[in-house]
Amino acid sequence: MDPLAHTLFGAALAEAGLKRKTALATATLVIGANIPDIDALAMFISNDFALLFRRGWTHGILALFIWPFVLTGMMIGIHKLLEWGRKRKAKRNGKQASHPPLKSGWLLALAFISVWSHPLLDWLNTYGVRFLMPFDGTWFYGDTLFIIDAWFWLLTGAAVVLARSESWKSISAWILLGAATSALILTTEFVPFAAKIIWSAGIAMIVIIRTASLQKKYGHKLSAGFLAAAVLYTFFMYAGSRITANHAERALISGGNPPVTVFANPLPARVFERNGVAVTETHYHFYELNWLRPESFRFTREPLPIEPPDEVVMAALELPEIQGMRNWLRLPHYESEKTDTGWRVYIRDLRYVEPDQTTDIGIGLAIIELDEELRLAPARNDEW
Repeated sequence: MDPLAHTLFGAALAEAGLKRKTALATATLVIGANIPDIDALAMFISNDFALLFRRGWTHGILALFIWPFVLTGMMIGIHKLLEWGRKRKAKRNGKQASHPPLKSGWLLALAFISVWSHPLLDWLNTYGVRFLMPFDGTWFYGDTLFIIDAWFWLLTGAAVVLARSESWKSISAWILLGAATSALILTTEFVPFAAKIIWSAGIAMIVIIRTASLQKKYGHKLSAGFLAAAVLYTFFMYAGSRITANHAERALISGGNPPVTVFANPLPARVFERNGVAVTETHYHFYELNWLRPESFRFTREPLPIEPPDEVVMAALELPEIQGMRNWLRLPHYESEKTDTGWRVYIRDLRYVEPDQTTDIGIGLAIIELDEELRLAPARNDEW
């Protein structure tokens, strides 16, 4: 999931009641919900190194047991520093202010909850996460939520904003965040018009509840309710993807082509719609479906043969500069074409690009130029 979703989920856990367990509970939950993404620094090295390293070591089972202790130690140190500052201030002012106590047991428990929430949310996407690192590099996929999910934002955001934000600084910050996310949702072409209306109604509902000051009376209950709704929504989306995959599987079995695996792709802001790829021993089969209307199932293009990489493609796949992509591929498709100076190789992951796509506009496509000796051509050395 994106950083905003992780942050809002951690903050929603706090506002649902966990922040009352110990001092620095909210900070622990928010930081812990994001800390595995320290591997995002890999993107500053190269895109391919990011594919090789991201959602691996820092998201794996070993790190998931280490991070909570690291985070707890860091928060205890911060608490001691804050206490020292408070004592100095109290000595100057002659007053001793009371503050909630730090409970190290609860702090560690909240650190575990927040840190473990991160890879679980990442698993919900089609990108994948390697839970067993560093012992095993197997990718796991939930195929449940689009990587930026508007409804997850709305539900977890409501859980937080309806329990906090009494100061004008906080209110202003939430207004800015609401305006920024609304601008993204409302101006994006592939978000359906109906979804934009529902999003606008959701934002209006949050404003009305705050204007009526209902959050002062029901703050934590509202937060717990919206957090529960976010969890139920996630289960609902998971069920939709499983139903979609089952439809595709049955369609292929009835045609005499039993699939090896079926990929169901959640679409942005479209709760009931999926597209995807069903993989048989010999072909990729592309489909789409509104899973509330089984009769809407259809194959969207002719089956694509699954062909093993030839000598030219293998030369590209063996390049050190492409090992991240090679390790990350889930639905690989290869194509090579002769050029005036050698070969151009397209390595595609059909989760994110079309089989004939030749323009690199995001993840899922690597374009490699090779010379006549099947070595990397320098002209494209800086493009990964």
